[in-house]
Amino acid sequence: MPEAVLARIGTELLDWRGTGASVMETSHRSAAFVDCAADADADLRALLEVPDDYSVLFMQGGASAQFALTVMNLGGGDDGSDDSHVGPVAFADTGYWSGKAMATARRLAPTHVACSMARDEAGCLSIPDPADWSIPDDAVYLHLCDNETIDGVSFDDAALDAIDAIAPGLPLVCDMSSSILSRPIDVSRYAVIYAGAQKNIGPAGLTLVIASPDAMARSRAAGDLPGVFSYAATENADSMLNTPPTFAWYAAGLVFRWLREQGGLPAMERHNRTQAARVYAAIDELAPFTNTVAPASRSMMNLPFTLADDASTAAFLGRCDAAGLVGLKGHASAGGCRASLYNAQTDAAVDALVAVMNEYAT
Repeated sequence: MPEAVLARIGTELLDWRGTGASVMETSHRSAAFVDCAADADADLRALLEVPDDYSVLFMQGGASAQFALTVMNLGGGDDGSDDSHVGPVAFADTGYWSGKAMATARRLAPTHVACSMARDEAGCLSIPDPADWSIPDDAVYLHLCDNETIDGVSFDDAALDAIDAIAPGLPLVCDMSSSILSRPIDVSRYAVIYAGAQKNIGPAGLTLVIASPDAMARSRAAGDLPGVFSYAATENADSMLNTPPTFAWYAAGLVFRWLREQGGLPAMERHNRTQAARVYAAIDELAPFTNTVAPASRSMMNLPFTLADDASTAAFLGRCDAAGLVGLKGHASAGGCRASLYNAQTDAAVDALVAVMNEYAT
């Protein structure tokens, strides 16, 4: 999280808005918290230029819950009738998290793999050309993971254009947990965007859902879902069906305001791309380090890289620890190293990482 936001939280932790209590002790039904929630909603809508007819929900359960809830709310018939045939949910299987989402969906509905990750002629991971994807004509929607944190793979607008060319009008459901607010996006291209808060937004416990009018209509027609699973019921209760994660919601609102003060998402994209370019340059130019993702599919949020063997990796990570750089060990399923450059990452930290990489390479 941004240092300025953490500092403000520190000053307000024991006395929020002059109430004499912490935000965590304040009723979510109080006028003060209702205003706080409304401010967060307004700032998020302004940052992402969310269309007025789209719904913004503040939910719980993380992205992993949304693997199921997207299917439960959108996967049935358009009008709630008992259709004899409902098409499959299509998935772009582009890494670890899209695979997890697909595995969950298989328990709830027919699914179809539109594409799987491939390696190009140079042996690098690459999202296949959408022109070669297999998307059934009756697919209910297509699920994408915008940024794969473990694999270091991400989509771009060119890929979305290509998908639209082969499947015009197909609703897109997108997991943006690790990339939301890192760059401007056209929200109107998506039926549903969902994102856990713990990457670019704030503390874990809060999950954003941004849904189109058509998606909300599907939710209303989805049958008798338990309220906390229903997008429609959540919207009707202003995201307060039960006690929400008030601290995470409050902190997210502070981050939204901080992002607007930094110049919004265009400024954040410039910041993020500059940082990523510096680290990728070091990976590509220094012999000990290797990244095996094709440049066109590379993430600007999560930059995985490997060294020759486990001993070399441990030695490099030891130097990072000595320099005060933490969190660089790769995910357990992938090994190696990974630099995560979320919005709050400072240029000083990137400078320090590049310096250690250069020192290790000499």
